[in-house]
This record gives sequence, C-alpha cells and structure tokens, in this order.
Amino acid sequence: MGKALVLGGGGLTGIGWEWGILSGLAAHGVDLTDADLVIGTSAGSVVGAQVATGVDLEERFASQLAAPIGDPRDPPARMGRADLARSAWAVLSTREPDRLGARLGRLALASRTPHRSTIRAHLPVREWPVTPLLITAVDAASGELTVFDRDHGVSLLDAVGASCAVPGVYPPVAVDGRSYIDGGVRSATNADLARGHERVVIIAPIAAGFGAIRPVASQAEALRETGSRVLVISPPTRFGRSLDPTRRAPAARAGRAQAAALAESAAVVWSAP
Repeated sequence: MGKALVLGGGGLTGIGWEWGILSGLAAHGVDLTDADLVIGTSAGSVVGAQVATGVDLEERFASQLAAPIGDPRDPPARMGRADLARSAWAVLSTREPDRLGARLGRLALASRTPHRSTIRAHLPVREWPVTPLLITAVDAASGELTVFDRDHGVSLLDAVGASCAVPGVYPPVAVDGRSYIDGGVRSATNADLARGHERVVIIAPIAAGFGAIRPVASQAEALRETGSRVLVISPPTRFGRSLDPTRRAPAARAGRAQAAALAESAAVVWSAP
C-alpha cells in the first residue's frame, strides 16, 4: 500500500524538532512529503496537516527559528501540580486504554485555557489535503480512539485542535456533540494505523510508553511482523518543558542536526528497492 509517514506528539518542542528532521532529511535527498498516507497525533497533527498539504519544508523550518508567537510576557502553557498528580494517577492506575482516556477526559473538562487561537496560530493551512491524512483524538467520555479524516465532516482546525487538547492544559474540543482530547492519550504516535503500508517512517518526539499508553517500539515491531519496513526516529535527549515556546528553536536546530546522521537509514526504508 505504499509509504506512510507517522508524526507523533511532543508539544511545541516536538513541532520544532519534527520540522528540523523533515527539512534536514530532505536536504540530504530523502523527501518524506511524498507519503501516500500521513498520520498525525497531537503536535504531529499540526505538522502532518501541513506536510500532507505540500508546504515548503525549508520555510517551515525557518519559521521555527523565529520569535515565539504571542505575548512574551505570557507564561508557557503547563499543567498545574494538582492536575499533574491526577494525570499521573490516571496513567499509572490502569492499563486499559479506553479507561485511561475516559479518566483523562474528565480531567480535561476542568481546563479553561484558550486553545483554538493557539492552534490557529501554528496551523497556516485550513483545508483538508488531497493526500490521505489521519488525525487522532480520544473521545473524552468513552476513552475510545477516534480517527478524523477529510470524509469525517469536521473542519481541519477542529480535528487538529482535538488531537492537541492536552488534558489538564487545554479543554476538550467539541465535534458533533462529542468532546475529544489529545490523541497521545492512547499512544504518542498511533503508528498501528499505518498497518498494511510497505514502508513506514515514524517520527516520535516522545517514544516511551507507560501504563496504558503504548510505546512506539512495540507498535513499530508489530508493523514489522506484518511485513512493513519501518524506521523510528526519536531525539537522543528530551527538550524539557515541551509547551515552552522559547525551547522550540533549539529543538528545531537539534532535529536538523540529527537528520544528517539519519539520511542513509531513512533512504533505505523510504526509497531503496
């Protein structure tokens, strides 16, 4: 079934790092934008929507190096200590993905941080692309995975907003009478949605799993077992507070530098016979 590009969650630093990886690989002759399917989760949905639309990678990388969007006096979005404790308990006390999603959905309902304007500022495209694009979110009531695409009837902005609605930081996004939260509640990448594709590159700012949240490595191995050629790309170190806009540019530069060492292995998976 061709090539699938999977872009995982990781906040503003994840967005910056992913653009660094994508532009850096393209500069070394590996253009992942010719994917037959793009899958985006949380921050990866912001990047994925643009990749599937066909934006200029160098321009997108350069935009990550610019001054952060918004008032510099505003503190970065972050989870309060009480919400962090409740979130940790929700994750550690269950290994059932649907139950975890429902618990974190209840936590998300308490958040009142403005969200739509933030997504709009980071998403310069507004229409669903022709290239197949899957955007993941979790139903805040049932905890079940929902996959939005161009045939779902939801706007691209709302689909991306739902996928990025981090519980305890941003409120759920309402779509057709249902409330949705961050797709990363189920998995940092939801790479299993790429099943059936011959070549899969997974770009994962956060690769680890814990509790009911599935690690990227296990999903990658499951894809290999079904015959897919798979490459997982993740940063060698964490970037700290992922929602701090001042950390976005360093993350983008780190991704760009990392891409140089990955070009050969990426080419083997993406384009070699």
